[in-house]
Amino acid sequence: MDGSVSTEPLFRAAIVIPVYNHEEAIGPTLASVLEYGYPVLLVDDGSGPACRDVLINLDRQYDERVQLIRLAQNGGKGAAVKAGLRHLFALGYTHAVQIDADGQHDLTDLPTFMATGKRQPEALVTGYPHYDASVPALRYYARYLTHVWVWINTLSLRIKDTMCGFRVYPLAKVVELLDQESCGNRMDFDPEVIVRWAWRGWPVENLPTQVHYPIDGVSHFNAVKDNVLISLMHARLFFGMLVRLPKILSNRRHV
Repeated sequence: MDGSVSTEPLFRAAIVIPVYNHEEAIGPTLASVLEYGYPVLLVDDGSGPACRDVLINLDRQYDERVQLIRLAQNGGKGAAVKAGLRHLFALGYTHAVQIDADGQHDLTDLPTFMATGKRQPEALVTGYPHYDASVPALRYYARYLTHVWVWINTLSLRIKDTMCGFRVYPLAKVVELLDQESCGNRMDFDPEVIVRWAWRGWPVENLPTQVHYPIDGVSHFNAVKDNVLISLMHARLFFGMLVRLPKILSNRRHV
């Protein structure tokens, strides 16, 4: 060693997978993730006995490569992701890659997401999906209403998709955001956190990724409850955008 000090930003990443009653899908999903050599944090979002037992066995099977934390009650996808992000930050990781448990994400894109996060360590790297024929038509078209609202609430088209759960988060920044602002605990988390991220003028990087709908046929999206929560979130964000308008425009000039 020559004694020189590296100026390359530290990049220490782990995978966070929120899990709620995906006992059939989580095993294959986890095995695929582990092929890439990164540590994995499973967050059991109050699953029932069948999934709980599968997760405990997976934690034992993979030893130090996998860690399991369990939430006492089901709080929703957002609550599980937030718990996972905070846990990894406390362990000293710099970045967390969020992946869904149901196997819908194309994990061959994981190296690209990691490389982008390492190259742009201050950016939230988010996937924008290319769907195959497995996507439900209603879900496919309804998600664009959320996109339109996000474009309005950020006064920008720079976020190409707001619902994709395949993301790289810089942990110091996202934990700071979560400490200071409320974000939804269910399916409203993904769009809300990225809007609040954009309001701060922080960078977002969009990457295309193939998505297919889940290998176990289980979806926890509640068409009534989650759509109501998402609609209320958009209304809340719209008025929040109006209040923050001067700051949003100022941040944009400095990006």
